[in-house]
Amino acid sequence: MVRENIPIYKTREENVAYMDQILPIKESFDLIRRDLFIGGRVSSFYFINGFNSDDTMLKIMDSLLKVKAEDMPENVWDFSSACIPYVEVEVLFDFDQVFKNLLSGVTCVFIDGYQACIAIDCRTYPARSVEEPDKDKSLRGSRDGFVETLVFNTAMMRRRIRHPALIMEMQEVGDSSRTDVAICYMGDRVDKELLHNIRSKIKSIQTDDLRMNQQSLAECLFRRKWYNPFPKFKFTERPDTASACLLEGKVVILVDNSPSAMILPTSIFDIIEEANDYYFPTLTNVYLKISRALINVMCVFLTPVFLLFMQNLNWLPKVFAFVAVKDTVNIPLIYQLLMLEIAIDGLRLAALNTPSMLSTPLSVIAGLVMGEFSVASGWFNSEVMLYMAFVAVANYTQPNFELGYALKFMRLELLVLTALFNWWGFAVGTVLVVCSICFNKTLSGRGYLHIRLT
Repeated sequence: MVRENIPIYKTREENVAYMDQILPIKESFDLIRRDLFIGGRVSSFYFINGFNSDDTMLKIMDSLLKVKAEDMPENVWDFSSACIPYVEVEVLFDFDQVFKNLLSGVTCVFIDGYQACIAIDCRTYPARSVEEPDKDKSLRGSRDGFVETLVFNTAMMRRRIRHPALIMEMQEVGDSSRTDVAICYMGDRVDKELLHNIRSKIKSIQTDDLRMNQQSLAECLFRRKWYNPFPKFKFTERPDTASACLLEGKVVILVDNSPSAMILPTSIFDIIEEANDYYFPTLTNVYLKISRALINVMCVFLTPVFLLFMQNLNWLPKVFAFVAVKDTVNIPLIYQLLMLEIAIDGLRLAALNTPSMLSTPLSVIAGLVMGEFSVASGWFNSEVMLYMAFVAVANYTQPNFELGYALKFMRLELLVLTALFNWWGFAVGTVLVVCSICFNKTLSGRGYLHIRLT
């Protein structure tokens, strides 16, 4: 359907003919047209089955059927305010807005004699419960989480911030999908330049659809460089975290059909932050952040440093002589490390696609096969298995899935360069890792290491 601002016709027959021409009323079972007499005039209701609140629509229709011909107002505005006992009622004057509202679930009514369409918003979207997200759990925080319905998500943040400065702007992106995007911010605390930048970027997006919702929007907002895998945004599925960021003066972007919020601006310090950091005392909070940062550093450098020392055993201090590989090395260490990197991802993918009732026994089997038997068979050395086990667990110490894979790619880069060029390769790889972090730019134009002082 081509988006055209065609005005509403003068007669109901013309409006119904045009609507039936554009919409596949006969072919699509969930697109329904219902004709009724209201005040002696023929009216046509258009709605989508599954998006309506049947009880609410029944009460509205019952009230409209009681309107007498002599009580019909001459003006459509007077009719919508005097004859429709409902809160969310809007009068539309062009078909572009009619189709947008109708296909979003709003009931659209054409009444003979009115050159307008009355939109009654009594939508009830199918939605799951606002349960705590599996990935971003909190020990002491609230137990609710974002869902796929945009209105529910904004309501959960509005419930936490009862301040008139909280603004939630609605935008529309995608010629076909026409996806709703909400820009949320505190009007008295937000960075005005950042807000203007985000608003103008969203308005200038030229795309047919946001098929992957928030990820598609992120790609449209910031064209990332393929060689820098570090994330440019912070995502959260927790409304308490998003509300805390709003109160810090940040911008939160919500996309309909996406159960997470995009937070801007961000830095690497924000990305490694988790929900528990907001609920613990300052000393505990700082300790957890430092521990998480050190573990992330070890996640990148542990196996490359181990490989470097195994290639240069004379560099190994006597106090750390015990870390040297004692058993026979049947397969070069670099190949063992790379195979285990792929094997760990294979186990992770298998866990995602394994039914919950089978996850425990299959995890035990995988642990035995990958652990004891792989070492006993001579494929892997026990030291390599130990360090890779630490790396696999360390990837889960921070909540951002995308950052975990960015650290993994940096580790693989270091491993390959170290294996090829020894300490020269390790030095060059370290410089590349540091440059990837230091010169990484986010949507706000700030560096990845930028710290905002408030």
